[in-house]
Amino acid sequence: GDLLIRTSSSLVSVGTERMLVEFGRANLLDKARQQPDKVKEVIDKSRVDGISATFDAVRSKLDQPLALGYCNVGVVLGVGKSVKGFKIGDRVASNGPHAEFVVVTQNLCALIPPSVSDKAASFTVLGSIGLQGIRLAQPTFGEYFVVSGLGLVGLLTSQLLIANGCQVIGLDPDPKKCALAEEFGVSTLSLGSGIDPVDWCIRKSGGDGVDGVLITASTSSSEPVHTAAQICRQRGRIVLVGVTGLELRR
Repeated sequence: GDLLIRTSSSLVSVGTERMLVEFGRANLLDKARQQPDKVKEVIDKSRVDGISATFDAVRSKLDQPLALGYCNVGVVLGVGKSVKGFKIGDRVASNGPHAEFVVVTQNLCALIPPSVSDKAASFTVLGSIGLQGIRLAQPTFGEYFVVSGLGLVGLLTSQLLIANGCQVIGLDPDPKKCALAEEFGVSTLSLGSGIDPVDWCIRKSGGDGVDGVLITASTSSSEPVHTAAQICRQRGRIVLVGVTGLELRR
């Protein structure tokens, strides 16, 4: 069911890959602090299997190398016996890691149209992350949507919303990212400008609040979620695509 692919282009996803590198460099205690849910699993396992066996299992898991990257483009060199819809020589986008050759299941590969360059196609997987958030939000033509966090996924999400006929508002603390989003037709507010984002977004949406918010930020703060709740109209939709704190205020 797999394809063997020779890589021609591989996109670096800075936020995700930096997070993984920092996690890999952390000591055992810091790793535990970053993944409290995993700590609970370890405790439960130790009660069943014993401390020694659990410690060995954790060590073995943490010692396994993890290949970085998940936005691969390349040419198919080989196909598994059960593969359908792909042949040797096809250009494909996949979630393969940064490597000269990758093996990826056919369900995570897509044919690239002739008119799309390898460089453009390498944004496929990242774009699909934003697209999944949009599908969950179910925007309709002319609705006002806020994209909170204008990193790589946020910028792609903004463009997909514009293509969907939405009025897009962007929020980010980095003025440079806001300026880049403006080039794509997004109305933006830099969160360090001193302007209240709640009042500003409500005014931008005609005074009723926005129809939905897609949070594509990466932060431990719960403020993006709180702000999203304040700027939405009644029965507005909030979709968390990125990573934030989730201490919700009723």
